[in-house]
Amino acid sequence: MTNMTDAELERQAIAVVKGLAMDGPHAARSGHQGTAMALAPLAHVLWTRIMTYDAADPLWPDRDRFILSAGHASILLYSMLHLTGHGLTLDDLKAFRQWGSATPGHPEVGHTPGVEVTTGPLGQGLANAVGMAIAERNLRARFGPDLCDHRTFVVCGDGDLAEGISHEAASLAGHQGLGRLIAVYDDNHITIDGPTELALSDDAPARFEAYGWNVIDLGEAAEDLDAMESALRAAMAIEDRPSLVVLRSHIGSPSPDVDTSAVHGYSLTDEGIAMTREQLGLPPGESFWVPPEVRDLYAAAGQRGSSARSAWDTRLKSADGDLHAWNACQQARGTDGWEASLPTWDTGSAVATRKAGAACLDALLDVVPAIIGGGADLTGNTGTTIKGHGIQGPDCPEGRQLYFGVREHAMGAICNGMALHGGALPVCGTFLVFSDYMRGAVRLAALSSARTIFIWTHDSVGVGEDGPTHQPVEQAAALRSIPGLTVFRPADANETAAAWRFAVDGDGPVAMLLTRQDVPVLDGTSTHENVARGGYVLAEPDSAVDVVLIGTGSEVCVALDAAATLTAAGVAVRVVSMPSTDLFDAQPETYRAEVLPPGIPTVSVEAGVTFGWARWADKSVGIDRFGASAPGDEVMARLGITSDAVVTAARSLLEA
Repeated sequence: MTNMTDAELERQAIAVVKGLAMDGPHAARSGHQGTAMALAPLAHVLWTRIMTYDAADPLWPDRDRFILSAGHASILLYSMLHLTGHGLTLDDLKAFRQWGSATPGHPEVGHTPGVEVTTGPLGQGLANAVGMAIAERNLRARFGPDLCDHRTFVVCGDGDLAEGISHEAASLAGHQGLGRLIAVYDDNHITIDGPTELALSDDAPARFEAYGWNVIDLGEAAEDLDAMESALRAAMAIEDRPSLVVLRSHIGSPSPDVDTSAVHGYSLTDEGIAMTREQLGLPPGESFWVPPEVRDLYAAAGQRGSSARSAWDTRLKSADGDLHAWNACQQARGTDGWEASLPTWDTGSAVATRKAGAACLDALLDVVPAIIGGGADLTGNTGTTIKGHGIQGPDCPEGRQLYFGVREHAMGAICNGMALHGGALPVCGTFLVFSDYMRGAVRLAALSSARTIFIWTHDSVGVGEDGPTHQPVEQAAALRSIPGLTVFRPADANETAAAWRFAVDGDGPVAMLLTRQDVPVLDGTSTHENVARGGYVLAEPDSAVDVVLIGTGSEVCVALDAAATLTAAGVAVRVVSMPSTDLFDAQPETYRAEVLPPGIPTVSVEAGVTFGWARWADKSVGIDRFGASAPGDEVMARLGITSDAVVTAARSLLEA
């Protein structure tokens, strides 16, 4: 078509996007067509009229962020990234959901240029967006709007708002007054099971108003480009609270399956697609059709932000502020020589590793300026207090102390959003047993390589009188099973400092499992390089090794006590501290064999389930049951976490 008006060209462009939304899943024989089709007009408005970005530089720090929390509609995002010039090709769309393609079933950050966060598990993307808005506001307050001045847009659906994590995140966003956060609620009234009315009768606008959000209910405007643009611009003008734009869409429109649960997934095949093509005015039988005029329209939109990005580059070069701190924030690393600020502790003193962690955090605030975070109503208990840098909020946007309240799951996802936004090294804390509430966010941190630092304290039945509801036994093993999550359970204060050094210098998320109770500072734990290898020889006999004892966390001193008993009986004992099983597993086989010689009987001891220790030990002393309410020392003793139990296990192996 030639000589089209602007309105006609936009209608054709949206029809093309709807066509791609059908064609990608059809080529894969898998996927979700309906939501992507219904939201094509919204995506068009966002990517051509609203958002500031430069497709040639998808990682430009001051770009607007776009999050598709309803990640099942990924073909919509991939279509927009392709059309606006982010590097995806038409062949990539044709390879939708195939092995090794740049267009996986749900968006994955780091895998596809232009994808900001990994979404799909519902509600996570909305919580990530809250984190991104916090990071943006914090950086803008600290370094000025010349370097940071953008917005976060997130598209969510009924499923996102039904998940509990979205309630936690939306409540905190309202309390924080995050005016640069704009969510669009795709209110399509359809779930996989059928109409939302089967299970949902919430008044979402009223709920978000109660959270303190600005709510704009557009009603039947999912195809009205000007109405959507006007609403989004009105939301952008609100600086003191987040906005929810409610859009009543019709899933699968204008297909014959419109407003059905079937089109939520892959229902439109040859006949349905042909009928819809005719409705949209697309050429029959020509899949993945993008005419030159539509390609030019979207290419121009993708290039429109290049001048803003160039102007930003100029401002950065001439900025008056602390560029060393800005660069350290952007990299989420320490300034030169930062590691010298880490504290050390003398052998023989006694300190809880949670307190050691708090001392490390306090020591790093000025030399690792990206650090921001806090606890889920357990800030002091978990050692996540950030002193002297303000409390994050509308009255102190530069503040680096975040109070998350009792919102563990959202806390994890919000921190992931801050980490993936860039400019932040987020820290969050709660008790280890409550890591269960966060597991969805922790898994996504690992999948996304988000540099979130998870502080989980009260790490064993040593918690004591609170009893089995608060005494973790299976959590450490469960967390160690997550690929890409580095889990430390340090033996003492000095190993805790080494874990912090790894967290700041490393890549991906780090978990620190820390004690409530005091533990002795041991001789030989202060070499950071040893700790970073995950396991190392802590104590060595004078003669050839008869047995190896492996300890982790507060049980390293139990292993040392057992070694003393065995040594007095003439047994040559090596003691190995293993603060991180996953880091040890990543070492060369030669190193692992040096530490744990093949053929030498080995006993592990940890105040938790023995699951997983068979990888390293012939016999394990642990707790394969829930705890009990009593003083911590008594619980440990009654459940068999004693040097006598380790001695008995070692002797049984030696006798065998």
